[in-house]
Amino acid sequence: MKVFARLLGVLFLLLTAVPGLAAPPPPLPAPAPGRLTVYFLDVGQGDAALIVSPTGKTVLIDGGPPEAGTRLAARLRELVKQPLDLVILTHPHLDHLGGLPAALKAVGAKRFMDPGFDHPSEAYRDLLDFVGREVGQVMTPEPNPSSPQTLLTVGLGEGVALTVLWPRMPQEPFLTSTRSDANANSIVAKLTYAKTAFLFTGDAEPPTEDLLIQKPLDLTATVLKVAHHGGKHSSTAAFLTRVVPQAAVISCGAGNDYGHPSPEVLGRLEDVHARTFRTDQDGEVMAVSDGATVTLRSSRGGAPTTTLSGAQQAGRPVALGPIQPTPERRPGRAVKPEPEPEGPRKKPKAPPSAPAPASTPEDTGQNFVSLKGSKVFHREACSTLKRSKNERTVYSRRADALRERRPAEDCHP
Repeated sequence: MKVFARLLGVLFLLLTAVPGLAAPPPPLPAPAPGRLTVYFLDVGQGDAALIVSPTGKTVLIDGGPPEAGTRLAARLRELVKQPLDLVILTHPHLDHLGGLPAALKAVGAKRFMDPGFDHPSEAYRDLLDFVGREVGQVMTPEPNPSSPQTLLTVGLGEGVALTVLWPRMPQEPFLTSTRSDANANSIVAKLTYAKTAFLFTGDAEPPTEDLLIQKPLDLTATVLKVAHHGGKHSSTAAFLTRVVPQAAVISCGAGNDYGHPSPEVLGRLEDVHARTFRTDQDGEVMAVSDGATVTLRSSRGGAPTTTLSGAQQAGRPVALGPIQPTPERRPGRAVKPEPEPEGPRKKPKAPPSAPAPASTPEDTGQNFVSLKGSKVFHREACSTLKRSKNERTVYSRRADALRERRPAEDCHP
């Protein structure tokens, strides 16, 4: 029997030493009582962050892609014991909204906020229908009509506040003629607690960052949630110089099709001396603030625990003056637009002068292609396809591709 027991012990050690068979690391702990806790959840190639205030108020920002829904729902059940106080969808793209139905079914929500930007996505329309049935209040981040020069701020107790910096409809029109208007009109919000702050940027584009830089805003943040999964078109040097983040969190999936995060953005973050965390490498990231410092740790333990001293002026408002409509963007800053078809939504918000695209990809007769193992599809002429030798699936109709996969963000099929 002793020999048999020893053999079992050796077998156990061998199994746990084999990559992929070892027990997963334990999850990060529950929110610390009396502290502000932010979880940057690991949802693969997408975004999801949970805020838990010192008084227990909860805000979920985005829900990751559809394939993350089950995991997200299970994690929220561990961290949240009552319906979420607020759910924010930063913009209507599938990698941010896909997991929200599962999350809302799992824990519920009292309020839902999104930019109010029209988008033809069937998944987005389905989400709005679901939210309309299941959530008590649906809202957009409109400033108070009686104080149109102020910003919408949501109080979370104990001096914790979440302030929406963009968009500001109807006081200011949505950005148009950008590389991606849906991304450019992402909800950008700043979470403040005494001397510490977090900046959430969705998939903001360079025109969004340029617009924010022009306004009398305190953009500085202890922790930055990096825009667009670390894509090269966001996190410009000018914007990072204003934010001066001490830490940056990039939410992206391992081996994703887009090459996120880009070397350019990683270099720009290094230039401002930001300590960078990545969900593809570090797993879930937890940040805890006591109002004076922020301590960050990751679920995989690859990144060392980091404690940062907050540099905010406690009590200083985010808006440093009246927020006037942004002047027309300076010449040379706009990027050639990628046409995006408009579709019905709960309230039409797009400016009447916005030009409708002359044709959609469905009209052109071109094929749409997905690589083996990928969850996205591309235009047939996309450079991503030319670089890959993987097996591929070809669709003659865009509608057929949409039934099985989502559009790639590099070529906007």
